[in-house]
Amino acid sequence: MTQTYEDFSKYGKEFVDTGLKSFASLSKSAQAIATETTDYTKKSFETGAATFEKLIGVKSFEKAIEIQTDYAKQTYEGFVAEATKLGELYAELAKEAYKPFEALVAKAK
Repeated sequence: MTQTYEDFSKYGKEFVDTGLKSFASLSKSAQAIATETTDYTKKSFETGAATFEKLIGVKSFEKAIEIQTDYAKQTYEGFVAEATKLGELYAELAKEAYKPFEALVAKAK
């Protein structure tokens, strides 16, 4: 009976320690995602503002279409690159959050 209580106490402590490690990984990854999103938003806003300034000074309709087309292309390519990067960050977040529990799962088998 005493051995069972000690085992339960030991596994409880391991689970709490593992949970704290997982939480630390989640916090670190969430901060990286937030930073990346903030940087992308700032860059996107700056690109939009620069394009708007170019459009204000344009003299011909053709040049306006050219500027708008370039902006749309840059925006699309930037979005795809950012979505890929964020997908990788979220995948890394999941891996890092699960990593501390791998040993516990292995013990349970």
